[in-house]
Amino acid sequence: MSTLSRRALVTGASATGLALALPRPATAAEPTAEPTAQPTAQPDAGAAVAYAAFRLARLRPGDPATPEVTLPDGYEFVPGDRYHVASRAEYYSFVRGPATADGIEVSVRWPGVTVAAVVHMDTRLRIRRDRADRHRIAFTLPVTQPSADANQPTLQIWSHPDISPGMYYKLDHNDPNRVAGPWATVAWPAKEARSQLHQLVAAHRILVDSGLKATAAGKGHRWFVAGFETNNTLHADNPPHWHISYNSGPDFNSPTHNTHFWLDADAKNFYNGMDVTGLGRLRHYVGDPARLYDFTGDANDGRGELVATMTIREDGGIDIAPPTGPAYALAAGRDGTLVEEVTVERDGRPWLRVATEDRYRAGLMTVRTKGLRHPADNDFTLLRYDPLTGVLA
Repeated sequence: MSTLSRRALVTGASATGLALALPRPATAAEPTAEPTAQPTAQPDAGAAVAYAAFRLARLRPGDPATPEVTLPDGYEFVPGDRYHVASRAEYYSFVRGPATADGIEVSVRWPGVTVAAVVHMDTRLRIRRDRADRHRIAFTLPVTQPSADANQPTLQIWSHPDISPGMYYKLDHNDPNRVAGPWATVAWPAKEARSQLHQLVAAHRILVDSGLKATAAGKGHRWFVAGFETNNTLHADNPPHWHISYNSGPDFNSPTHNTHFWLDADAKNFYNGMDVTGLGRLRHYVGDPARLYDFTGDANDGRGELVATMTIREDGGIDIAPPTGPAYALAAGRDGTLVEEVTVERDGRPWLRVATEDRYRAGLMTVRTKGLRHPADNDFTLLRYDPLTGVLA
């Protein structure tokens, strides 16, 4: 068996030292009468090497700590500090070995810490608690992913309110007790984490109302609207930034204009580093128009037809102009910032006021929209999600 302990991590044990050999609704954690090992697939020497990650959610946050984790013969821990990460709220780790959808037996011993749940991808795995050793649990972990990176959903608490033709829209739920990687060494970005959610909701509303989503869908293209995450060492998503990107196809393997709207300490957008297929990073600051094209046809030096123009405003918001209008804007709220709320303008006039509140530990996010022209635009939306996976209820 392969065992990963606090000592192994601290001393930087090699992969060889860590292993003997290498070659949808979420369910609640359930204790069983007897902690007997469940049947798992035996490693097949001819099976392809696959990867899996698991995340141990602690019942109560505390000082970051590392449990002792034991794997069956034939499986090992992926080497490297970024694959074994402790925060105040959790611990996650990556393993690899012969692919098995039936899963492998993983044993965890963590004195002084109660594991409330085990997460793999977007699912809570069933926990078996050892009645003879109150510090030990076990669970069955599917090992199926083609790479470590493919397991990133295990680390993230993402909700997806709209994945439909023309749109991939996700909300990132960030908890200061889950910070990892570079985020563990800087001040918690409270204003930025809050503001990004207002802006994401408002941006989605603009893309739908303007017809930009429908136009993208008609071409087989999509918009990608997403925020930043603070606990993923495989994607060190810092400094705080968010995206209104355009894929000229179904995903990021297509030609892309990938915006990165950086937020300052007051949660104002101040820089857009836009990565464009074939051109690299184009840099845009306040007042600089960033033009997104569809890579369809030969116009504009091969970038195709204009899709939209995005310009960072003096108030820290963003003007979003379709080619044929009307123009929209994400603008500051009543207090002159984008922290408490955002104002959405349409055709130069205030249209909506959007404010969100994310109770990430309860899995509840509220969206309040006030119509500034017509009461019919007033709306209150409550998003319920699994607080450990982000899966919408």
